[in-house]
Amino acid sequence: MTDNATSVAGSSNSPLHLAIIRQAYNPFGGAERFVERAIRALGQDHVKVTLITRKWEGGDNPGLTIKLLSTPRISRLLRDVMFARSVRSLIQTRIFDLVQSHERIPGCDIFRAGDGIHATWLEQRARTLGPIGRFLQRISPWHRYVLSMEKEMLEDPKLKAVICNSEMVRQDIAHRYPELASRLHVIHNGVDLKTFHTGLRAKHREIIREQLDVPECTPVIVFVGSGFERKGVAQLIEALARPELRNAQLWIIGKDKLPRRLERKADALGVGPQVRFLGPKKDVTPYLGAADVFALPTLYDPMPNAALEALAAGLPVLSSTSSGAAELIRLGENGERVDALDIDGIATALARLIAISQDPEQQPAMAVSARASVAHMSKETMAAELVALYRQLLTVNRKL
Repeated sequence: MTDNATSVAGSSNSPLHLAIIRQAYNPFGGAERFVERAIRALGQDHVKVTLITRKWEGGDNPGLTIKLLSTPRISRLLRDVMFARSVRSLIQTRIFDLVQSHERIPGCDIFRAGDGIHATWLEQRARTLGPIGRFLQRISPWHRYVLSMEKEMLEDPKLKAVICNSEMVRQDIAHRYPELASRLHVIHNGVDLKTFHTGLRAKHREIIREQLDVPECTPVIVFVGSGFERKGVAQLIEALARPELRNAQLWIIGKDKLPRRLERKADALGVGPQVRFLGPKKDVTPYLGAADVFALPTLYDPMPNAALEALAAGLPVLSSTSSGAAELIRLGENGERVDALDIDGIATALARLIAISQDPEQQPAMAVSARASVAHMSKETMAAELVALYRQLLTVNRKL
């Protein structure tokens, strides 16, 4: 928190000036949607937001000021080092009331652990690597840098609060850094409950299936996410090759650097015709409405927005146990949870959910249960919790 915070916060007719730090802004990303929803929900009259970034791919947003920081493109490590230095120099100018970082940069007031803990991600990723891969991960200069910055940031006395978007993340940080326990705040991602609702099935199912030439009786599993390796697309493709899913289709929505590798994997397993790579979509609601089950067997994901939106739309969700979404799953009622690498378990769980979702007597009850599990996680609730936290940190008697 800066010295300027008291003077700005003390003025009843000026909004709080919040800086949000996010290296690369991809409009399809979960953190970016968090930023956009927070801006809309908080309102320009209450909070002025400056996004500090090195890469902007979003459109016009009247509630957002963009501050671009140039960084070298020589290597990922040098890029991150220079970005962190530029950010630390900028926030020392004390022009912001609060600085909220979505990156591991010491010196900020708030860290939003939307990506979780890097040390935990590396532990999960190591499960998929052989001895050489684990050794290379261990000695990687970039991973070592991120780990050191994460530790320095979480041990920095300037850090006033950590926003955890799931209980899973809160418990993880509390275990690793017990001294932070009182500064950990669980604020779930806000879901657009008006856009994502159970009526999507009636509105889109027939139209989208006709467009994609998919019969009504064909079970459809939909995946939404960017970064296919971490999110579990390979496991889904392997599960699709199991006998219990031989009649199902898998729709993959999202962006990845190496999609062709997974296309070849699907072909090699003999399920190429069952897998549809649909690319990134600005609006995923039609595909959620047309699908039967949502699947995200991610290796590590603190609280995936895509899973929350699927639940809001009434879809049962297959979640991995290493995802924050798992804490919302009631087995057999609104989804299933399995280990991210348990291919047989994934296939069996998906088959169970498909059977229920295609049963006209059971599907409506599951849709209601899925929706109810996120009904308390509206954008307005998230905004109110953020405002309460900001008020607490500013320690002034002023309403935002």
